[in-house]
Amino acid sequence: MNEELATGAAVAALVLLTLLALFQLALALGAPLGRVAWGGRHRVLPGRLRVGSAVSILLYALFGTVLADRVGLVDVLPDAVSEVGTWVLAGYFLLGVVMNAVSRSVPERLTMAPVAALLSGACVVIALAAG
Repeated sequence: MNEELATGAAVAALVLLTLLALFQLALALGAPLGRVAWGGRHRVLPGRLRVGSAVSILLYALFGTVLADRVGLVDVLPDAVSEVGTWVLAGYFLLGVVMNAVSRSVPERLTMAPVAALLSGACVVIALAAG
């Protein structure tokens, strides 16, 4: 039962990370969605933030790999790395909740804070339920 719960949480997290990666790709390519990210100051991101969005895609892939490894969907990392990494990600996304909740951008607060909360919760479930 715990493994099923962990796997379900990982699948949900992977879906969210994929959607975030697609969102960041759109931002990196110049989509006018900047009010929902990076503090919401720019409708279209300037070059340095576009680079940040591109780097975010790579980070989301790494995060997804850690979570998928922890629940056994892939086996590419030492167990200790995925165990500790899952807790680190839980904390990282919890910090993301706080950072997004205090954003001056209302669209960012309303969108990204809940997404970060879901990801943090999924990471806690995975950390506690994964074998």
